[in-house]
Amino acid sequence: MTANPATRIADLRRQLDDANYRYHVLDDALIPDAEYDRLLRELDVLEAAHPELASPDSPTQRVGAAPSGAFAPVRHAIPMLSLGNAFSDDEVADFVRRIEQKLGVEAPTFSVEPKLDGLAISLRYEHGRFVQGATRGDGATGEDVTANLRTVKAIPLRLRGGTNERGPLTLRGEGWPEVLEVRGEVYMPLAGFKRYNERMLAEGGKVLANPRNGAAGSLRQLDPRLTAQRPLAFYAYAIGLVEGGELPDSHSETLKQLRNWGLPVSAESDVVTGVDGLLGYYRRIGERRDRLPFDIDGVVYKLDDFDAQREMGFVSRAPRWAIAHKFPAQEQTTVVESIEVNVGRTGAVTPWVLMQPVHVGGVTVTRATLHNADQVARLDVRVGDTVVVRRAGDVIPEVVRVLPDQRRPDAPEWRMPEACPVCGSEIVREEGAVVWRCSGELTCASQRKEAMGHFASRRAMDIDGLGERFIAALSDLDYVQSVADLYRLTLDDLLEMKQRADERDGTTPETVKAGKVATRWAENLIEAIDRSRNTTLERFLYALGIEHVGESTAKALAAWFGDLELIRHLPWPLFKRVPDIGGEVARAIGHFLDQPGNQQVIDDLLAREVSITDTHPPSPKLRESLGLATLLVDLEIPRLTRIRAEQLAAAFPSPDPQDATAGVRAAQQHNLLTAGLPAETATAFATWLEDADNANLLAESGRALARLDAIVPSMDTAPSGPLDGQTVVLTGTLSAMTRDEAKTRLEALGAKAAGSVSKKTSFVVAGEAAGSKLAKAEELGVEVWGEARLLDFLGQHE
Repeated sequence: MTANPATRIADLRRQLDDANYRYHVLDDALIPDAEYDRLLRELDVLEAAHPELASPDSPTQRVGAAPSGAFAPVRHAIPMLSLGNAFSDDEVADFVRRIEQKLGVEAPTFSVEPKLDGLAISLRYEHGRFVQGATRGDGATGEDVTANLRTVKAIPLRLRGGTNERGPLTLRGEGWPEVLEVRGEVYMPLAGFKRYNERMLAEGGKVLANPRNGAAGSLRQLDPRLTAQRPLAFYAYAIGLVEGGELPDSHSETLKQLRNWGLPVSAESDVVTGVDGLLGYYRRIGERRDRLPFDIDGVVYKLDDFDAQREMGFVSRAPRWAIAHKFPAQEQTTVVESIEVNVGRTGAVTPWVLMQPVHVGGVTVTRATLHNADQVARLDVRVGDTVVVRRAGDVIPEVVRVLPDQRRPDAPEWRMPEACPVCGSEIVREEGAVVWRCSGELTCASQRKEAMGHFASRRAMDIDGLGERFIAALSDLDYVQSVADLYRLTLDDLLEMKQRADERDGTTPETVKAGKVATRWAENLIEAIDRSRNTTLERFLYALGIEHVGESTAKALAAWFGDLELIRHLPWPLFKRVPDIGGEVARAIGHFLDQPGNQQVIDDLLAREVSITDTHPPSPKLRESLGLATLLVDLEIPRLTRIRAEQLAAAFPSPDPQDATAGVRAAQQHNLLTAGLPAETATAFATWLEDADNANLLAESGRALARLDAIVPSMDTAPSGPLDGQTVVLTGTLSAMTRDEAKTRLEALGAKAAGSVSKKTSFVVAGEAAGSKLAKAEELGVEVWGEARLLDFLGQHE
């Protein structure tokens, strides 16, 4: 029988509160995230349909209310005092000695815990319900951030009953004080901080400087809905006002009670005795600091016994019975001496700063990362700036902010260099991308190992036996400078390389030391290199490692142009004639082929008897798009639509820049207006042509167009395949051949092989254990072939 709304709402709230308790307090997830979200949605729908059953402590209230416009002041009933700091073992020993002398005891007992780097807050519970939350402020008065704190899932909106954390998770219980004020820290877990910043970088939003600033800024958002989007967490570490109830006599037992009531308490909390216990804890946490899921800046020592705390009392604004033992600072200021760039193994160009030496996080550092050019622009880092540098453990130091009031007035803005500092190739960035890349894939020493590994891979040149270890040794020991050098290696080179690498690494086999040198592996590798000299055009193009050119794009380029010599000298707009190659991929191919170093490696490969075995004339299908109007559209000239390009091509059929520019000038004198070309379009074209690079690109593309027109066969000679224009998807396992073999044979008959099923799919070939693609085909009504039908079809067209 279906439960009535009130019963179901109560049950859903109980399940969700239990799940929150298990996750945030017990670190023991009760249900998957997807199930939690489903229950929350169901509760939200029920509460919307039955507003009379709404409750301020429902889990649905964590999404955030409307902006309040301001934070009201909150006077703390018991001041939230700060702690004194200790920075050395001697200061800790003095702290313990004062307590021992005052209390007349030896080796007193302390409750110890990490000092989280977040924002101190106070939570007020009345009869077990969360009613108010406030920041520490100046210790006497804070700000009311109740609405924001309600969005933090780790903070219970009502306390739990009972004392057995593994027992029945009832929400009704006895034992809470009528008023309970809980002190603790709101913080941002490191994993959440990283994910949030990655999302902001991808979306072009503002990143957070560090987890502490992220936590503090999130709680002070005037719109709680923004706070709800931040990955905040909470740990309780103390109590304030308590009325109408009693708590245990010690700090450690009180923390256990708070945990039983549903409040998260750090699992790193412990109880120790004497100065040796304190320093031992400090060192244990210090060793694990970099592996903790949150930032800490020290540890806190508190006398465990509350009576002893009261006897020790306070001095000024700090207790005598507690102290914070701080770790070395993880943030310091220094001055930027220069901004450099580093080229990674995949060609990614990362800016970094060389700084005046500074001691941060226990280490002297002189370099810090800036992540990417967008981050440099966002921070506006300039040479000579005073910056704040952060280091956490083994993490590379990073610049987190600039102090602009200390900047020289004449400090110039930083710009990404145009050329790679390693190989001199052009540094490029695709439109909308974050990362800049060196386009010298084949010649850049920083990318050499990655390029060689890709070049030798099975689907590229298929050099069996050339693994990562040999590639690294060949590169590090200077036997190869580029992939072309693989084809001049001798047996003696390989044996010598292996001997030197083993000696360097201390891995020389005992058999070699005894004078027995194995040579078969080297002979096999030389044979594999020789076998790879004869290859297909699509494999060769894929092996070059051009950005965005995968197997399917390489196959398309080979099928449509047919000749490496033609492809390597085409301007980038001509590559857009190939179906499925857009501006981004065409530009990537063009950037690669524009680099003299890459062209030299291709020359070297051909000179060392690497040959393309399947060169053929361009596809007759290219003839459909050899018009000037199509070229003008492919050049992506501002304001030049297809219609306007056709009008311009009709009036001025020559793609020569001089003629085109003269035509634009004439347009401004109304000559082109009679042809229907608007003056603003003509002006935009003229502005585009004023850039010498654009004018040269137009001229080169025009000449390439003429060359293609002369060599592309007519459509009458185009071979016709039975699957021309059809798209096929293969899924599952075939018994008579591999999927790759089936794909190759279908493509030879004119089909285009795709990786996913859509309404445009002509048919799907489904082998054994076909999965989601088969289900998608059946859902869309796409024709499905079994292996028997495929074999029958291929047999008819052999």
